[in-house]
Parts: sequence; C-alpha cells; structure tokens
Amino acid sequence: MSLADALERAAAALPDAADAIRPANGDPRRLLASLDASAAARVLEWLLVNEAEAGGELALAFADDPEGAAALQALRTPELPKAARKELGRALHRLRSRGVEAPAVAAPEARVATLAPVHDELRGAFVSALDAGGARLVVLLEANPGGGARLFELVVDEARGVLECQVYTSGRRDARRFVRALADRKHLAVVEAPGDAVHALLARIADRRDPERPPARSFEEWRSHLTAAAAGARSPGDLAREALAGGESPAALEAVAELVRKGELGPWPPSRTRLEHLAGRIREAVEGRVIVSGATRRDRIRGAVDACVAEAFAGDAAAETAARLRESAYVLWKTDREEAARAAVAAARAFEERAPGENPVARALLETSLGPFLQSLEAEEPTSLIARP
Repeated sequence: MSLADALERAAAALPDAADAIRPANGDPRRLLASLDASAAARVLEWLLVNEAEAGGELALAFADDPEGAAALQALRTPELPKAARKELGRALHRLRSRGVEAPAVAAPEARVATLAPVHDELRGAFVSALDAGGARLVVLLEANPGGGARLFELVVDEARGVLECQVYTSGRRDARRFVRALADRKHLAVVEAPGDAVHALLARIADRRDPERPPARSFEEWRSHLTAAAAGARSPGDLAREALAGGESPAALEAVAELVRKGELGPWPPSRTRLEHLAGRIREAVEGRVIVSGATRRDRIRGAVDACVAEAFAGDAAAETAARLRESAYVLWKTDREEAARAAVAAARAFEERAPGENPVARALLETSLGPFLQSLEAEEPTSLIARP
C-alpha cells in the first residue's frame, strides 16, 4: 500500500487538511511545505494510528527534514497504539542520531482490561435498492484497529462489478450518525443486511468489470478484506429467495411487470451498444413499404419489441437480471413489502427457467428501457405518400 494512497485516505478523514494533503501527491517535502508543524503532526498521527506502515515511512521522511523534525517533536506519542509506537521509534532514533532532540515514545497508561458491552460493538452492513441503471450502494461499518470506526462506501452493479469504493475513518459517534442518516435517504431505500451476506455479494461480483471505466483502486487494495465471507454465506438476494420462494404464478409476473412500468423496479437497460442495435432492428421492422395507420404502426412496434426480447436477454443478461430481481426482493422484504418481494423472487426464477419471450417481465424491462425511442417512433408521421422502394 503506497504512501500516496494512505495519504489520500488521511485527506478523506481530515477534511480541514485535505487541501494541503492532496496537492502533495504523496511527497513528504511538499506536504511539509503546505502544513505547519502542528498540522503535519496531526496527519502523521492519523497515519500511524490507521496505516502504521505508511505512517512509519512518513515519519522517517520527516526525520530527514528540518521542518519534519518539528512535526515529530509536536506528536502526541502517549495516544499511539503499539504498532505505531514501533514505527515511530525508528524515526525518532534517526532524529537523535543527527543530534536533534526528540521526544521519547511513551507507552499508554496501563488500564484494567474489560470487555466492551455487546451493544457497543461497532459493526454493521447495509444495502440500498437498485437504481434504474442497476447500481446500488453498499456500506460496511467496523471498528478501526487503531481506534474509532472504519467505513467502506461502495457503489456496485451486478454486471459491472464494483464501480466506486471509498474508505473513511472517523470517530464512533460520527460513524453511527452516518449510519442513522442512511435511513433518511430519499432517493433509494437502504436496509441493514447480515455482514457475511454483504461480503458474499461483493465476492460474487468482484471480478466483473465495466469496460468503459477503470477498476476502483481502493477496492483492489481492500479486496481480500471486503470479500472475506464465511463458508456457505449467501448474498441478501439469496436470503430473500430462501425465505420467500413459492410465489410463482402468472399474477406474480404481471405484478412485477407493472412495478417496472411504474418505475419502481428496473429497467436496468443493456449496454448502450446493444440498446442502439435493438432500436435499429425495431425501426427497420416498423418502417415497411407502405404507409400504415396509427393503430397498425403501434401493432408493428409491439411485434418488433417482442421479436427483440430474446436478444436483449441473451448471454449473461438473463442471469444478471435474475440476481437483480432477488436483490431487489431483499430490500422490498425488509421495507415491509413482502407480497412484492415474493413476486420479485418469482420473476427471478422465471428468468432462469423460461424463455425471455414467455416472460412478461422481460418485455416490460426492454420496453421501458426503450421508452423514449418507442414513443418517438410511434409519433413519427410520414413525409411522403410515395411508397418506399
């Protein structure tokens, strides 16, 4: 883990120093030029507590610089954990070897060990509903070994993997305040999920990539930690399938199709390239040799859409849609919409067991994805009464 990456996390955790940390781009000399001794000591302290190895690297660099020596002398050593004190000790030894006065690394006051009460355990996992494109928010909260809390905030997608990953450290109070605020989000519902279930979800999609954007660097750094699920752990959607299976019926599929048309689920469109290809096929099928009435044109559009459903859900698309429906079912279930959740589980099973052309949810998803195009196509009027050659 590079010093530049560790300093980026420090910038996220210390917003009042971020404008000085980020322009330095991991260069200790540039960092010292932007911060006074007290502020530089605070950045170093954060690194030593949260990223001990990177903190040790920065401390050694400070020891070789007159400005850095002042930062080392301003450091509050009694508050550092054991690993941090070990890293700092090397830098202070180097400072003394140059004849510069350096503070001793003081051990923290001895305390009687006690177990934290169960209700004070700092841990939680949360998932949001899926947005129209298929992305969702995932949040993991845990105790930071160096003190306080660590928060992972990710944006993930069933087909495109981990799109964004931010890692923050904060005090416990601020972390709990952030978690409480999740429930007040207006755009997408956020619900709590078992930690192992969220780790299993991340493990399932970890290798998937969006070809149009680079991998989330922070996720690659924390990958083994974030995908470490217990043996047999199941994602939130798989938990919903186990709890709510058995609701398969034509009415359930029509109910989900209606949720799609109302904008409450999906439409999770295919890639832009595939969508444009499908739109071209539909236009070609609709524009016949003779001018037809509005009703006939609408029938042609509907038939052309039906003919494209199988292609829209070819390859991995059907399995990805099934997974999205199950993950949506979990959120519906946990927000007291059990009937809709059962219907979503049934729709997911239909994507695995039926041909797309026999699945009304597949048609609703494609039709909604192409909504503006289909409306424009239906409204078009011929400019000539001459039949096309």
